[in-house]
Amino acid sequence: MISPGALDYLVVGGGSGGIASARRAAALGARVLLIESGRLGGTCVNVGCVPKKVMFNAAGIAEGLHAAAGYGFDVSLRGFDWNALRERRDAYVARLNEIYAQNLGTAQVQLVRGHARFEADRSVVVGDERLRAPHILVAVGGTPRRPRLPGAELGLVSDDLFALREQPRRLLIVGAGYVAVEFGGIFRALGTRVTLAYREAALLRDFDAALGEALCAEMVQQGIQLEPYSRPTRLERAADGSLRLHRQLGEPLEGFDAVLWAIGRAPLTGGLGLEQLGITLSETGHIPVDTYQNSAAPGIYAVGDVTGHFELTPVAIAAGRRLAERLFGGQPEAKIDYENIPTVVFSHPPIGTVGLSEAQAREQYGEAAVKTYQARFSNMYYALSEQKPKTTIKLVTVGPEQRVVGLHVIGLGADELLQGFAVAIRMGATKRDFDRTMAIHPTAAEEVVTLK
Repeated sequence: MISPGALDYLVVGGGSGGIASARRAAALGARVLLIESGRLGGTCVNVGCVPKKVMFNAAGIAEGLHAAAGYGFDVSLRGFDWNALRERRDAYVARLNEIYAQNLGTAQVQLVRGHARFEADRSVVVGDERLRAPHILVAVGGTPRRPRLPGAELGLVSDDLFALREQPRRLLIVGAGYVAVEFGGIFRALGTRVTLAYREAALLRDFDAALGEALCAEMVQQGIQLEPYSRPTRLERAADGSLRLHRQLGEPLEGFDAVLWAIGRAPLTGGLGLEQLGITLSETGHIPVDTYQNSAAPGIYAVGDVTGHFELTPVAIAAGRRLAERLFGGQPEAKIDYENIPTVVFSHPPIGTVGLSEAQAREQYGEAAVKTYQARFSNMYYALSEQKPKTTIKLVTVGPEQRVVGLHVIGLGADELLQGFAVAIRMGATKRDFDRTMAIHPTAAEEVVTLK
């Protein structure tokens, strides 16, 4: 056991970034202590990526059962047991919590349970303990936001979905981002009637426009009711117990068993006492950091969602490891590159995207320098099915050499095909490199190297 008075590295937060940084620092010989008040693994393991992917997989199985008849299978579906899925999902997550704890022990990282608070002398108080270290990492993550409007407490946030004991029959989702579209697709595939209400005209406004347009079309085909230009004013419970959402324009949306607020996340910086260290938070409550994860206070660092930069688990893990290597591994220039970070939206169908959107490329390189290539087709998986969801692929290139600066895919398998192409784009591949790559037939991925 490490003595709290002899620490090299103090990590506040036991999520993906904090644990990765703590373990890497310990492997490099640092004496490390990690503080966590909740379940180990943070948002991703407990109420994010992992349980959501389980739900995404369940939805995919439901869709596969519908497609089975086209392939000659006589499938009798006797129902779907929501609680059986919930219990097995939760048991899987609990096993991961145990594995994280075991890994910390194996790495000789001391774990302290409780809420951390900074004091002006740079000490960290947890309960009755006062801890000190020359290097302190803040990796406390974030939490879903609720709107400030009457009746907001009647709605759920994404964390709450994983505790539901009953599957909603009618679900209203308020939001246009990845959480909104992911859960919209999941619940619809599992049989819930879903309405998606959002403030502007488009979904996924931070992504290439082709992706949002294609996803809207697919959602309509799935039977999801889309309500653009819906700015909520209040949420109330009707006399029959259902929920009703009032909005600035249009009639109220009503008759729902549950309403999900999917309007973004806020960093968990409240109550940490960072202001006592001279750290001024951003307007959104995030900790400003430089490219080396340094905050305004010497020896205080931050990674992950609490910084507001690419709120993705692999980014937090990489940033945490690079920081440990810089502090304890003799690599003074270690940092991550925030360009060309691939990401996936587990919507139905899934989306994979890396690099610049067409609009971003035109803004950065000028109108004349940008050329795009696009294809839309039905995956061969649906050749024998009545329903034929579409795949859309868009390639964004710049300059006379047509260097590929963006790849955007929506369709079956988009989540898996993206990783390899992300490597090529990071290496500076051109359209000619793509063209000269032999296609793998018959696949959806071959369309990326045969675009004309």
